[in-house]
Amino acid sequence: MFASTVRGTRYIFPELKSLMAKATPLRSGDCLAGVAASCAAERVAAQMTLADLPLSTFLREALVPYEDDEVTRAILDTHDAKAFAPVAGLTVGAFRDWLLCDAATDETLAALAPGLTPEMVAAVAKISRNQDLIAIAAKRRVVTRFRGTLGLPGRLSSRLQPNHPTDDPKGILASAIDGLLLGSGDAVIGINPVSDSPERCYELLRLIDELRETLDIPTQSCVLAHVTTTLQLIERGAPVDLVFQSIAGTQSANRSFGVDLALLHEANEAALALHRGTIGDNVMYFETGQGSALSAGAHHGCDQQTLEARAYGVARLFKPLLVNTVVGFIGPEYLFDGKQIIRAGLEDHFCGKLLGLPMGCDACYTNHAEADQNDIDDLLTLLAVAGVNYVMGVPGADDIMLNYQSTSYHDVLAVRRMLNLAPAPEFERWLTKMGAMDERGSLQSQALPAAVLPLLAKA
Repeated sequence: MFASTVRGTRYIFPELKSLMAKATPLRSGDCLAGVAASCAAERVAAQMTLADLPLSTFLREALVPYEDDEVTRAILDTHDAKAFAPVAGLTVGAFRDWLLCDAATDETLAALAPGLTPEMVAAVAKISRNQDLIAIAAKRRVVTRFRGTLGLPGRLSSRLQPNHPTDDPKGILASAIDGLLLGSGDAVIGINPVSDSPERCYELLRLIDELRETLDIPTQSCVLAHVTTTLQLIERGAPVDLVFQSIAGTQSANRSFGVDLALLHEANEAALALHRGTIGDNVMYFETGQGSALSAGAHHGCDQQTLEARAYGVARLFKPLLVNTVVGFIGPEYLFDGKQIIRAGLEDHFCGKLLGLPMGCDACYTNHAEADQNDIDDLLTLLAVAGVNYVMGVPGADDIMLNYQSTSYHDVLAVRRMLNLAPAPEFERWLTKMGAMDERGSLQSQALPAAVLPLLAKA
């Protein structure tokens, strides 16, 4: 049991997961789950108590029982006590102070990452201001490789997302070529298929792989089908670069997605065996989002931000090329307005980076949320300052298949120009070679490459 007194009122928190939940900044999902603080004073009391809690508490008390949950078992069984040793004697509050000091460099944070659990970094996030989340995450660079190098300092990559409401090949190619000529696509050219059928996904993979080979683009492709569909495609000899899967922070939530850790390990090994990467072998692509466990009825009484951090505990088992939080996609039931979406995006990026993940963010919202494109502009800029690995490039920032609002090719360009950021080095050289970028890094007006005309005609 934990307790704290604020303005003469004593607040009792019967267990660690209750303390964590009530220390979380207000969000609609926790209210829906019935775990949020009842008032601001209770939230402050919980944050004060959490700040004084030893980090080592999270190694002794599991929020989701060890014997019931394979995610908990994976987190605790892979914990590196030697890496944890430098901060083992700190409280959550003292750890936050240390993270903000000059001694917490990229190198020290990289060495520390295997010793941190998701619950530890979630706890620190709960007592941090937005500026703290940005300043600490900006120190940490996580570099991954497949055909390009992602996450280097001074770089901002993007996923080119050419979705189409009928998976029309011409529409997908037109969006993809438009994005490439505007400097998007160095993280991945990734399509969300309307249908998860192996036949449809196979054709989409061939379409994007042919475009990549025709223009000799140093990037990777992905059709964001279910992992079982991708395993079938690998068996059929499809040109699979990355294996995609949505993941969550509890075993039961992952079961609702139709996956478990064994299946993810199988997919990772199958993709590695293809040897399609030219400069690296990071082959997994994971997406997450606050609220997914609650929407599956699999949250075990925990708050959504902590469970999101636990999803990163799953992701880091597989050394992925890409991880991103789709921060406002589930809807206002979980993140009500722009303020909550911005806060959640910064929290997720912070937690993922401290755990050693190559974090990106789909800064987005649904049309029934109390948010607009100005909120997403703000979040995109803040994430770029915080050193986010990649963001989304969606035609017009409006995904006409998934029916939500995100960030556009032009938004990525604007942030790169404002903050003097560049795409991945291999992709930057390719843009220059194509005549789409000059030697100073400015994009140039570019006619449609002649080599793609046969592809469009065939599609």
